[in-house]
Amino acid sequence: MYSRTEKYSSQNFVKWKTVLILSSLFYLCFVVHMTEANEGTQEVKKQSKDKTVVEESASGQNPSNSQLKDQTLNQGESQRDPQVETPHAEESESQGERSSSEQSEQVDEGLKSNEEVFERIKNFKKTHGRLPDLDDPDEKREITGVKDQKENGIVTDQVTEDDFPSPFLKEELDADQIEEISSSLEKNVKTTTVVFKPDEHGNIRVQKYTQTRDADGVYTTDVYEGTNEMSENQNAEEHYDAEQNYGEDEDQFFQNPDDFFQDNEDMDEGEDIEEEPQEELTTEQRQAQEYYSQGEALINRTYDKDQHQAMEYFQMAAKLNHTQALEHVAFAYILGDYLPQDTEKAKLMFQDLAARGSPKGQLGLAFLYSTGIGVNSSQAKSLVYFTFASLGGDPLAQMSLGYRYWSGIGVERKCETALTYYRKVATTVADAVTMSGGPIVQRIRLQEEAENQVTGQSMMMDDDLLQYYHFLADKGDVQAQVVLGQLYFQGGRGVGINHERALHYFLMAAESGNANAFAFLGKMYSEGSPAVKQSNETAFSYFKKAADKGNPVGQTGLGMLYMYGKGVDKDYTKAIKYFSLAADQGWVDGQLQLALMYYGGRGTRRDYKLAVKYFNLASQGGHVLAFYNLAQMHATGTGVLRNCHTAVELFKNVAERGRWAEMMPEAYNMYKEGHLDQALMKYVFLAELGYEVAQSNVAYMLDQGEVGMFENTEVLERALLQWSRAASQGSTVARVKMGDYHYYGYGTKIDYETAASHYRLASEQQHSAQAMFNLGYMHEQGLGLKQDVHLAKRFYDMAAETSVDAHVPVTLALIKLGLFYGLEVFSKEMEDYQRLFTRLDPRFLLGPDWDIYLMTFLALLLGFLVLLRRVR
Repeated sequence: MYSRTEKYSSQNFVKWKTVLILSSLFYLCFVVHMTEANEGTQEVKKQSKDKTVVEESASGQNPSNSQLKDQTLNQGESQRDPQVETPHAEESESQGERSSSEQSEQVDEGLKSNEEVFERIKNFKKTHGRLPDLDDPDEKREITGVKDQKENGIVTDQVTEDDFPSPFLKEELDADQIEEISSSLEKNVKTTTVVFKPDEHGNIRVQKYTQTRDADGVYTTDVYEGTNEMSENQNAEEHYDAEQNYGEDEDQFFQNPDDFFQDNEDMDEGEDIEEEPQEELTTEQRQAQEYYSQGEALINRTYDKDQHQAMEYFQMAAKLNHTQALEHVAFAYILGDYLPQDTEKAKLMFQDLAARGSPKGQLGLAFLYSTGIGVNSSQAKSLVYFTFASLGGDPLAQMSLGYRYWSGIGVERKCETALTYYRKVATTVADAVTMSGGPIVQRIRLQEEAENQVTGQSMMMDDDLLQYYHFLADKGDVQAQVVLGQLYFQGGRGVGINHERALHYFLMAAESGNANAFAFLGKMYSEGSPAVKQSNETAFSYFKKAADKGNPVGQTGLGMLYMYGKGVDKDYTKAIKYFSLAADQGWVDGQLQLALMYYGGRGTRRDYKLAVKYFNLASQGGHVLAFYNLAQMHATGTGVLRNCHTAVELFKNVAERGRWAEMMPEAYNMYKEGHLDQALMKYVFLAELGYEVAQSNVAYMLDQGEVGMFENTEVLERALLQWSRAASQGSTVARVKMGDYHYYGYGTKIDYETAASHYRLASEQQHSAQAMFNLGYMHEQGLGLKQDVHLAKRFYDMAAETSVDAHVPVTLALIKLGLFYGLEVFSKEMEDYQRLFTRLDPRFLLGPDWDIYLMTFLALLLGFLVLLRRVR
């Protein structure tokens, strides 16, 4: 070729080298062209492609870079282009002889590489009797001399998606369940993502298959799976900007499932993160953990909980310094749950737990500082501790913060922030909901309960009435058997859950062919319980019997079995049929499932308007999942205009149906048993979480002066605070009470105008007959309002029209109003007798409260007359 010892100038050297390279390439093209002519017309096109690849290889380019698909994960992975080295010919320069220019060395290496490729093509032709097929990876590597490069054991040579086997059997996937299948390829790693449609709870499941091809051509597959609720859908990208305000991790999941999984992989598979070795537990710690586990097992039962025995285990574990056990014991001391109430001891335990970083300990301190129990009240400190507990994942702290940001208690009102907190808690609650919806929790207002006991309309079932139902059921009354079965199956009205008794009465009613009994037996076997073993076949049999009789509960159960293929072949058409039949009869579960079918487009076209319609109907029946799904749709603007306020109210409703709602009937039972301080403390705790009923009950107990936990000077002030919080959540009684407190000066100064404003709100917004009557009286007397007899009469009439109970007091008030109005008119006409009438004015004879005395006298007179008629 040429000698390195020739002394050319640098410019001439480069010039001649370039000429040699072009000549070599021309010769190579000529040989390839002659070979193609011999192979035929079809081979010409193929070898033209080969020539291009050979030229690229000779010039040191990587032929695979232009063919690789640029499909990479958006986050979590550092990008690096695959490096494919072009082989270099062995240098033959002798010792002591070196090039005077790096440029000449590069030209020399390129020329030699070109010659080597040409030689390989000729050798391949001699060996195989044909030209190489560069579509074949092995033959391509043999010609170009490019070897597989490895990075951390992963081959970076070019492969295509078609080179990978399918990560799953497509026959096993139900096409009706699949929302989308997507794949991407980076280097020698293929990622396949399968997004499923929402299930019955609105959760969306995503599977991610990661396939890797190693140096030996062996494929390995890793599978990741995740789920998330129905907050997003196929149009989620339209709501991305709004969703960013929430700061929810689950929103990222729906925007890009690959990002969601990659973030988790980065956390799980960090290159430099080393897991800290877990310290071996001591004998004492193992004993404490055993005690704690036994206590948890007793209180986590769905039914037949043993709180007393559980607390004994927690106390034993707490003595051994077990953190979680100390949390249970500390709250038992503050709430008086199965331990004597001791605020000071609870405060010390909360401080110790908070110092350890316990979210429950921080929650306890936040509660104390918020209410000023055992410590000086400090809303700032309370907010700090609530925030730390919330960051620790405590749902009650998140719920309390959501309420504060929604109502503006100690912080500025921020709907979006409240939505973030309430959404987290609501998701936790919704995930725990079963097909039956869980036990029924009664929210009893103490004031209404006291009034209803007088009229015999109590929400709680009297023991005598329960015994009467038992008597009827044992005598064969089918309706009584079904009522008792439902009471024991779901609880409520003061009756505890007892599935053994529920099964007994349902079976008795089923013997008479009762459709409701068949349906509820189907529910018991469908879900399984302590009384029966789960059995889809038995459940189908009972549901079918009930559905054949037109029972909506049985129709819904049958639809659920067909929708999920439990005990029968999956059939969306039949599922929609039975859900529609149940929904048309107003059954809440049928409405909910039909809404989910329309939302997810399963067995029918996707229709968000119909989904909203049936979710609304189901929410009117009180189904927690209906509230949850409606909240998701309002939060994201799916099928409806986005409304943060509505979404927060719906999420709040869901959050208040969590397991902690069981404290409400517990507090009522304590109140009925005379444990007033313990009942008050539970109600106060629930009031801090935002329960309006608890706020009203705290205010009522303080208003009645039934507890001595607080100083007398602050009792009415605390009551007014709770009335105001309850009134802001729409309580009519609380709004009227706020008017009363400002009218009489309870816990605040007398302010007739403020009192009148509260009465007016209760009258206009909530149609309270009491508020209308009070406004009439204030107009009559000119207290805080313009004195106007005509307006007074108008409000009295409105009160009588609104409530039947107002007829008697309104009649007496109108008699008094007419009497004095007539006297005033008559006195103007008869000025001569003015002095006489002035002396007869009862206000001068009986004082300013004469009307109360008169109304009392007339009421007694009326009662005497009624009694006299009965005697005759």
